[in-house]
Amino acid sequence: MNPLFDLGGKVALVTGSTRGIGKSIAEQLALAGAKVAVSSRKAEACEEVRKEFQSNGFEVLARPCNVSRKEELQALVDATLEKWGRIDIVVANAASNPYYGPLTAIPDEAFDKIFANNVKSVLWLAAMTLPGMTKGGSFIVVGSIGGLIANTVIGAYGISKAADHHLVRNLAAEWGPKNVRVNAIAPGLVKTEFARALWEDEKRRNERIQATPLRRLGEPRDIGGIAVFLASDAAAFITGQCIVADGGVTIL
Repeated sequence: MNPLFDLGGKVALVTGSTRGIGKSIAEQLALAGAKVAVSSRKAEACEEVRKEFQSNGFEVLARPCNVSRKEELQALVDATLEKWGRIDIVVANAASNPYYGPLTAIPDEAFDKIFANNVKSVLWLAAMTLPGMTKGGSFIVVGSIGGLIANTVIGAYGISKAADHHLVRNLAAEWGPKNVRVNAIAPGLVKTEFARALWEDEKRRNERIQATPLRRLGEPRDIGGIAVFLASDAAAFITGQCIVADGGVTIL
């Protein structure tokens, strides 16, 4: 393996990592040599991924965690430190979007849930992990092109991701002098269970494909490698950035 991309000896923690983009990221980090802590809200899903990763020879810890519950997030961090003694890479991927429709009609509870899960929990995770990552750590937030361009049906989600993108810039400015890099990945429409309401709609899916220069939707594997890059020495001089992976949608 090219040493620039070698994560051997590193420990990575990835939230929301039992399916879709999060699982792809965890898998690619492990393939690059990292020990990986995976998590999601469901214990059964965590156990399935633990078995799969172990069967592939990966060093893995799996623990259920609802990121909107601060005590569960802290327990995930503590378990990772207890097992491996360090955390070098964090990927804040877990997010929610309980509302699909006009922004002005969103219930208060749904809006509050989106911001608790998608923004506040990221800040919590940063506060829990960044102080221990000063030997060259990499903190990565999975954002969205919804945080860059308007969307008429997932507006609150997009606003939360715009907040995440700016949170990354602020954390990068604060923690750069301490040798920690903080970046975001902004996927376009990726075929995951999370985004099913968007890509399962045939009319919307076909419109998106035609509006995408690469003429396809994203796959989870399209995002995992970007996380490896940002976590590795290949990105040693990159911080405070938002890497867009959308097949070219936002260039038009």
